[in-house]
Parts: sequence; structure tokens; C-alpha cells
Amino acid sequence: MLGSFLLGCSSKNKEDIVATAYDYKLYKSDLKGIIPSGTTKSDSIAIIKNFINNWIHQKIVIYKAEKNLSDDQKDFTDQIENYRNSLLVYSYESKLINQLLDTTITNEQIQAYYDKNTDNFLLKDNIIKVNYVKLDINSPNKAKIKSLLFSKTGNKSQLIDLCSKLAVNFYLEDDEWLLFNDLLKEIPIETYNQEAFLRNNRTIETKDENYYYLIYIKDFKVKESTSPISFEKENIRNILINKRKLELINKMHNELYEEAVKKNDFKIY
Repeated sequence: MLGSFLLGCSSKNKEDIVATAYDYKLYKSDLKGIIPSGTTKSDSIAIIKNFINNWIHQKIVIYKAEKNLSDDQKDFTDQIENYRNSLLVYSYESKLINQLLDTTITNEQIQAYYDKNTDNFLLKDNIIKVNYVKLDINSPNKAKIKSLLFSKTGNKSQLIDLCSKLAVNFYLEDDEWLLFNDLLKEIPIETYNQEAFLRNNRTIETKDENYYYLIYIKDFKVKESTSPISFEKENIRNILINKRKLELINKMHNELYEEAVKKNDFKIY
């Protein structure tokens, strides 16, 4: 039966039934579209089996619910109407937002919001500015890369060129804040007290069986301290855009209400 389904779906008739549960029937045509294009035959059969089993489980529960609930308990007219109304309002609001919302947020607006709400921007995790290089354990020029990385006056363009040729992975951005925990996922070190570690380690050199790691922590901020604006920029942008969305929606609701008042489109009895 499952193999025949893979040959195609046709209109509903008795021969096209693939499963039943009580008085419910599942037809070949109900399965149409559940298999992604390019799926192998064995995977397709597994997908169909899973769909049929889920359908049977659902219908068993539905049958028992129908038998054991009163008519009032099975009446969802109000809920369906409320849900439909919510979807209509949401769709209309979304259309309005797509048409009218100004998503341009300037750096000045971000700075102003940050300055006004600095107390709200406390770090939940430790963050760092870091330069990081991961090399094969047998990679040449390790000493040269180390010298360039750890030197405050090192030739950055030369370092980037060497890393591009030799490094397994590297990160040489000077102005971007990163989560310290993200770096710890990349290097084999244990930090039982992250704050103490950051205060006492600016240059780190370590290795494992396969790789050699060089880390230069250029700056750090510990959790619960004030988060820098550059780390919060995207967050603030989203806050300001969401604020505009709410203002636009409220304005729309008020304008529609005022228009309805002028046209006597509603009455209160």
C-alpha cells in the first residue's frame, strides 16, 4: 500500500483508503505533499508510516473526546470566532506595518536611548574584545604569528596575511565585543572563575593534541557591569522599531475609531 502511494495520488474512492480509525478514513490524496522532493524511497516510506501513525493516534483521541464530552463542551463557536478575529486584526496590522513603518534608526537615536536607559543595560555574561588564532600543531611560523599577535605595535596586515594562509581559524577584529563563553567553546582551557581569569590573563598560549592556540584579550567587561553601547546597538534598534510598531498600531486604532464616530458606524444601546 505504501509503495503504491509513491506512484501517485488520485481522487478519493474506496480503493484509495490507506487507513481507518473508527469512522474516520485517511485517503491517498490526504498524504499528497508530505514528502519533500528528492527524498529517497526508503525515507519516503518512513515519512508516510509516521504520518499515518500520528493520524491514527489523533483520531483515537478525537473519537474518545467526541464520546465523552457534552455538546456544550464540544462547542467552540466563540473560541473559533475570537481566533478568527485575532487573525484578521493581526493580518491587517501586519499589512499596515509593512506599508508604513519607518525602520530607519540613526546612531543618534540609538545613543539617546542608551544614555536615557543606561541602568537597564547590564551585562548578563562576561564579554571580551579579542584577537584569536588557531593553528595546526605542526604549522610553520607559529613564533612569527605569536610575535605579531601579542605585540601592540605588530603589523596587523602581515598578521592577517599569515593567518589567511596558515590558520585553521582566526578572529582579528579589534572593536567588536564577543561573549567570553563563545571563545571558551573554541579553546581548551578551564576557567573556574571567569572574572579572575580575565583580570589576570591578557595573552594566552595553549595547545591540545592537534592544535595550537593564541589568544590576546584586548579588553573585557564582567557581567552585571554596564553593557557598552556597541554591544547593545542591535538590541536598541529592535526596541525602537517595536516602539514605533506599537505607536503605529495605536494610531491606526484611534483613527479608525474616530472615523467610525464621525460616520455614525456604531451605536451603544
